[in-house]
Amino acid sequence: MLRKGFHSGSRLLVAAFACFSLAGLAHAADVTLGDLEIAGAHIGATMPGAPVAGGYLTIRNHGETPDRLVSVSAPFAGMAEVHEMKMDGEVMKMRPVEGGLELPPGGEVVLDKGGYHLMFMHLHDAPEKGATAPVTLTFEKAGEVEVPFDVE
Repeated sequence: MLRKGFHSGSRLLVAAFACFSLAGLAHAADVTLGDLEIAGAHIGATMPGAPVAGGYLTIRNHGETPDRLVSVSAPFAGMAEVHEMKMDGEVMKMRPVEGGLELPPGGEVVLDKGGYHLMFMHLHDAPEKGATAPVTLTFEKAGEVEVPFDVE
């Protein structure tokens, strides 16, 4: 919502910035593995020496049977897991997803801040902003695939 007195030139600048910002989120290469489509893969850039980073993506299952994301690995992290953030009473808790992340047939699962996401821990050679980092995703049925994650 625009405030009174917000000049039309400012509106144009805000609209242009919004389009530019959204375009930057969509440049990771989509990857297909069997019936699975992996899109929008990106990692948040970290400060030097940071021990963890988050990874985000969307997985679409175009098949007729469920699959499951069972493991994650990355050469820049000593450990990687699928995590979930959710409210437990009045406290937000983050924990690993036990048994893998269900991918329903004909559906999609979005891994994003505040919900399911990838957690890269014990970082060494932390990815730098503007780089692409390889991440290996292993699925119960579709198998293993390396996905390029943009570092934003």
